[in-house]
Amino acid sequence: MGPAPNAQTAADPLVRRFESYLLAERNASAHTRDGYLADLAQFVAFKWGAAARPPYPWLAAGEGDARAFLSLLSKGGATPTTMRRKLSACRAFFRFLQRERELVDNPFAALKGPRKAKMLPKVLSVEDVRRFLARPGRDAAEGRLTAYDACRDTAIFEFLYSTGCRISEAVAVRWGEIDFAKGTVIVTGKGSKDRLVILGRPARDALEELRRQSAARDSAQAADGAPVFARDAQHPLSARFVERRMKRYLAEAELPTDLTPHKLRHSFATHLLDAGADLRSVQEMLGHASLSTTQIYTHVSVERLKDAYAKAHPRA
Repeated sequence: MGPAPNAQTAADPLVRRFESYLLAERNASAHTRDGYLADLAQFVAFKWGAAARPPYPWLAAGEGDARAFLSLLSKGGATPTTMRRKLSACRAFFRFLQRERELVDNPFAALKGPRKAKMLPKVLSVEDVRRFLARPGRDAAEGRLTAYDACRDTAIFEFLYSTGCRISEAVAVRWGEIDFAKGTVIVTGKGSKDRLVILGRPARDALEELRRQSAARDSAQAADGAPVFARDAQHPLSARFVERRMKRYLAEAELPTDLTPHKLRHSFATHLLDAGADLRSVQEMLGHASLSTTQIYTHVSVERLKDAYAKAHPRA
């Protein structure tokens, strides 16, 4: 039995140089390198056959071969994501050969992969959110959780759903950044940009109770400079800790446990738009630089309307 296709391809002198370039100049991971080699091996097998041995006549590969290769992948059932990745790997290799003056034209340069299908974000219904947010308090009432832990967990999940913040933004909030009188918070988002977010009454109540309980444990933990969601006066909770707590309450509420804190952000935006909020206001609250990013939630709302119509209208 001969060497595996990837090993054969890796033995090609130009591929060896490309591999060195990936690792040394592009700082690519071993995983990325292996993926590129596998994609190139597939193109080699398509163009010259599985029995071909290096060195390969790369100059003989033309745009027609590149198009036929993508067509074969499509007919073979490759997903758009897979096709785009293989196209990227081959394009990068031939671009490297151009840079090294081994050839003039890149046969993959003009090709565009299939469009990536837009995935609509998963959201919880309003009733799902209500059931989820009730779980920490119920656990405390039934003796499965301390009063402080239940208070802290209720506060952070109420905060996430009320503000639409990313988890990284939430765990970075300090007590001094909350204006309880106005029901607002200053959070720092992507690109170190500050924005104002709104606290609903349940979130405000939960945060006020958390500050009272934090002060009773350690006055420093309730100081203006202390993190709101914290292990102690200096150390905020980690995003991973919040994710684990969320999975616990999702399971108890009989909701899908693969949902993440980010789904509360999706739910926040979708529920606002469902209730008639204007798109630009939602964009500002989410901290999106582009309105087009926020528009995905209008599609979610439309799909929900269509589902309701299909279920209820006698001639749907």
